[in-house]
Amino acid sequence: MSRVIKFQLVKYSRKAHERGLTAAFGGNLSIREGNLIFIKATGAVMDDMGTGQVAVIDTNGRQLSGVRPSSEYRLHLEIYRKRPDVKAIAHLHPPYSIIAATVLKGELPVITPEAALYLGRIPIAPFREAGTEELAGVVAEAIRENDAALMERHGMVTVGKSLREAFYKAELVEESAKLWYMKRNTEECRR
Repeated sequence: MSRVIKFQLVKYSRKAHERGLTAAFGGNLSIREGNLIFIKATGAVMDDMGTGQVAVIDTNGRQLSGVRPSSEYRLHLEIYRKRPDVKAIAHLHPPYSIIAATVLKGELPVITPEAALYLGRIPIAPFREAGTEELAGVVAEAIRENDAALMERHGMVTVGKSLREAFYKAELVEESAKLWYMKRNTEECRR
């Protein structure tokens, strides 16, 4: 089973990079299986990640594998604690989402019916330093009743019952951010 999970993490990590949802060392994905969490290893690059770069921790954050988990493991743990229904998390750094989370306060407007159906609200968590308990807390609170949240000046988080679901929700968030940005610029040009 763990081999299948690791292959899924590799597949969607590479796909996230290919689709412009993250760059360089940014972003991380995780899958919860029982009391184990499989997550991208610290320093791994998503476009050339292999199964050896998947870390395993328990739900208390104790490292069980030979590689260290991403510095954002606290974020993943806190979301899993607050949302027992969640089986997978995508934390990515797509450009339009970062712009939206830098400019907007409160939440990202949902423009399309598809985004409304699958995402509902997209709140924006206030800025906290990456990798901290404080960031984990504000994001877990923002996503407590939502399946997506932006993180001020940082990126996005989406959740799902599978990594596939969390990934495609991430694409919808980025599409929503891009549409918001295009709408905003169109309105400014009309002035």
